[in-house]
Amino acid sequence: MLGAPSAHADAPAAPSAPPKMADGFGLTRVGEVTGTATDFVITVKTAEVAGDHHIRILLPDDYATAPAKRYPVLYLLHGASDDPANPGLAYPALTATQKMITVIPDGGRRGWYTDWRDQNTAAGAQKWETFHINQVLPFIDANLRTVADKKGRAVAGISMGGFGALHYAQRHPALFSQVASLSGAADLSANHLVMRAAVVATLTNAGAPFCGSSSGTTCALDFGPTVSSDAVFGSPYPVFNADWLWNEADPTSHMGILADAGIGVALYTGNGNGNPANAEFWAQSATEHAKNALEARGYPVHYVDYGNGSGWGTTCKGGHDSGCWTQDLTDYIPRLEAAFAS
Repeated sequence: MLGAPSAHADAPAAPSAPPKMADGFGLTRVGEVTGTATDFVITVKTAEVAGDHHIRILLPDDYATAPAKRYPVLYLLHGASDDPANPGLAYPALTATQKMITVIPDGGRRGWYTDWRDQNTAAGAQKWETFHINQVLPFIDANLRTVADKKGRAVAGISMGGFGALHYAQRHPALFSQVASLSGAADLSANHLVMRAAVVATLTNAGAPFCGSSSGTTCALDFGPTVSSDAVFGSPYPVFNADWLWNEADPTSHMGILADAGIGVALYTGNGNGNPANAEFWAQSATEHAKNALEARGYPVHYVDYGNGSGWGTTCKGGHDSGCWTQDLTDYIPRLEAAFAS
């Protein structure tokens, strides 16, 4: 830049490429790294989940020039139909922070952050929880300078990923100190059958006919090969306890685990402008149920219901979209930085 002061003679050079990352923990790197030294995507293969999988990694600007420094890590879980290769997932609050690493692993178009009950569907191997917890986490800790313990690790998620974040924190409370759900599918119990139906719709690919000639990754309503409604959590029908696996996975039913483990909880939702056709309308009640479960125990929770989005950033209209999630993260990341620092 014209007129900018020259760098100090002995200052480390700015990195021109991402750090090298070695295979391990069942992950094999394939293809080329894309992006910059601080915002890049790698592609991996694993026997646990069919196909190739992107992992987006965001590093602080001083990662390469402060080799003795370690950083806490936020694992951000994306929503249905998304992919870490989408540059839009590098939200401004995530690229602005200089105090943590952010890792955005592939969760599939409808992986639902769990090891599917049925591994013999047209979708192939679908052991997402094993992929993330047993492979991605240790792979990141082995390849990057992380604070590799509970106090230095958080998990947050958007929509489907909001379920995933709560689910992982409840299933693995020794791994995470903070959890956040942004417009999350936080209630899969029989008390919220609409949310169950939404999950089933992704499995049975109910929206694909609306894609017309646009299909696959080009259409957000096409979730891939049609599988049974029972594929992930068994039968979704609340008859004679046939849906017990859904109840086992339901975050709202297990919020006490987070409280007992002392995990910090943040929940964000809008109201979809009161329109049941907007997914945020249903995310609001699901998120409120999760909040109520914590408050019933007297456990503190950072809960934000921004309604129609008025006053919540400049692009939020209360819907189930990135305009609101941008502001959610703008609010959450400084809180997370403070929690890590404490």
